[in-house]
Amino acid sequence: MPTVNSLQVQVSYRQIIKLALPISLAVLIPQFNFITTNIFLGHYNQQALAIAGITGVYYLIFAMIGFGLNNGLQALISRRAGENRPEEIGKIFSQGVYIALTIAFVGISLTWFVAPLVLREVIHSPETSLKAISFLRIRIWGLPFLYVYQMRNALLVGTNQSKYLVFGTFAEAIANIIFDYCFIFGQFGFPEMGFNGAAIASIIAEFTGMFVIFLVIWRKGISKRFSLFNDFTWNGHMMQKILSISMPLIFQLAVSLLSWEFFYILIEHHGQEALAISNIMRNIFGVTGCCSWAFAATSASMVSNIIGQGKHDKVLPLLVKIMSISTGATLVLCLLINAFPRVLLSVFGQDESFIEHAIPVVRVLTIAMTIMSFSTVWLNAVTGTGNSRITLLIEAITIILYCIYIWLVLEKFFLPITYGWMSEWLYWISLFVFSWLYIRSGKWKTKVI
Repeated sequence: MPTVNSLQVQVSYRQIIKLALPISLAVLIPQFNFITTNIFLGHYNQQALAIAGITGVYYLIFAMIGFGLNNGLQALISRRAGENRPEEIGKIFSQGVYIALTIAFVGISLTWFVAPLVLREVIHSPETSLKAISFLRIRIWGLPFLYVYQMRNALLVGTNQSKYLVFGTFAEAIANIIFDYCFIFGQFGFPEMGFNGAAIASIIAEFTGMFVIFLVIWRKGISKRFSLFNDFTWNGHMMQKILSISMPLIFQLAVSLLSWEFFYILIEHHGQEALAISNIMRNIFGVTGCCSWAFAATSASMVSNIIGQGKHDKVLPLLVKIMSISTGATLVLCLLINAFPRVLLSVFGQDESFIEHAIPVVRVLTIAMTIMSFSTVWLNAVTGTGNSRITLLIEAITIILYCIYIWLVLEKFFLPITYGWMSEWLYWISLFVFSWLYIRSGKWKTKVI
């Protein structure tokens, strides 16, 4: 049995829930921020709500790049925790900061100098492309804060202290609501900035979340325990180890989100209402997916920790337990959404015709969410084994299938967007099948990180 101060986890439902619940809340609040912003924009005007679909996915691409780095760091930190080697954790964290800030600089540069050229070519409406570019050139400055903020996930989840995640996320949520209201509508003496006001509010919220969580880490003695800020000397060997795991995950998530941006560009060809409906679907997807993503993060962390303890035979029983909780919780959420879709859609301030057109897409989306609830657990288990190149290969094959489908359905045959959203079924089923086959093969048992 692990000692009281041990960083090792146990394979039990109690341990799974104890780790997953705070992660779920920490993931839910940023999604709540997305949906709050879109509710404000929906009440501002439908055009802003529609454009937010394209800009939201664009920024999400860079957010997921940071998430990929975070997942690689988490796998390493969890493995060191399972081996009870806390002295290595601070070294991993400090090198991760270097990588994160470098990627943020690249992201800002691309958004200012390359993205406008691409968006002007692929978006049919010149007004839409102009407003999207203006928004993104503001929004992208939040990237350094977001990346450093995301790294608290790797540290706190990897060391089984996920309960502290909620402090930063609550602070971020409060700041986002207040400044969205102030900057979008021009309240309390602030200028009315409309769509661009949401960009400024989001940057302030990300900085607030980052500041608060690192204050908590310092006050709780976590930074001292793991020597987080003692040594920022460049460590080439550690940097190489982090990148060898993280880069395939970064490419995996970037390619995945690029395909989603491709999806939204094809949706834009179907008109403003189709784009606005799809943006709302993204918000519903984000909120209902929080449960699944929390258990996916738990899967990656616990699998890596268990392997670090040398208990390879416990991995499959662990995954079955995580999957059963994740799928059960998601089914309950999806049933509630299907029972009251009008109530959910009405909060975005659109008319009855809009809601009627959106309901069939909601039905399709909730089926996809159910499939995702177990497939993402298995995909993240592959990440937890440390073999991120396999994760990238699985994603690449799946994305090829996904892009072929959406191009045929939305562009060549120009079918209704309901059929386009069925691409999510194909995507998550493919990820599950390939991940399940790899875990069942047992080839990951010889991987050392």
